[in-house]
Amino acid sequence: MAAMSIVKINVLTVPEEQRETLEKRFASRAGTVENSDGFEWFELLRPVEGTDTYLVYTRWRSEEDFQKWMTGMSQASHGGGGEQGRPKPAASGSTLWTFEVVQQGAPKQ
Repeated sequence: MAAMSIVKINVLTVPEEQRETLEKRFASRAGTVENSDGFEWFELLRPVEGTDTYLVYTRWRSEEDFQKWMTGMSQASHGGGGEQGRPKPAASGSTLWTFEVVQQGAPKQ
């Protein structure tokens, strides 16, 4: 069986008063991941009711592609002037989930 993609879901706890800030930050980062080698898909999922959890869904060709992107992001974030210029995080906590795609479907064309 051919290797399939991997999915990374970043589970963010976002207080209600920080939701707009989080969404604006994601909107302003548009394009930063899309040109990465092995990147396949991104979605920011807003909670509808009963939770303060946002899900950041990314899909990658391989774990190696994701790790290369993470390494590049880490280097880029440490290349500037340190913590002083960075805004306070909108999320109060995060957890990263990893899944392997074993089946998929799409609408018939």
